[in-house]
Amino acid sequence: MILVAGCGGGGSDAPPIGRVEGVVKMDGQPLPGVIVGFEPQGVSVGGPSNGRTDDQGHYELTYSNGTKGAIIGTHKVTITTPTEGPPPPGQKYKDPIPARYNSASELSQEVQAGANVIDLELSSQ
Repeated sequence: MILVAGCGGGGSDAPPIGRVEGVVKMDGQPLPGVIVGFEPQGVSVGGPSNGRTDDQGHYELTYSNGTKGAIIGTHKVTITTPTEGPPPPGQKYKDPIPARYNSASELSQEVQAGANVIDLELSSQ
């Protein structure tokens, strides 16, 4: 009998995951209903994790197949506002979150093994 173990251990091809939760605030106030995205950097296996903030700005990330957490390592972090379809003809959608936190994100966070509490403080200025 031959056993082959993947990089995630236990014979699984899943990468190692750390649980991630926290609070998103803008100018000191909780930011409800936004999407928090963690995109792993410098890894060849695995994809992004996402979560949505509640009324108090709290989020918890989910990886593929409903697994809670994110791949261990460095991540580009994005904060976006969900949209309800395309903007009306002739208009462009303007996200109330500054571009430096979404389309041109400057945020980076490190996910460790185990539980991670990563609070994100944004500025509208």
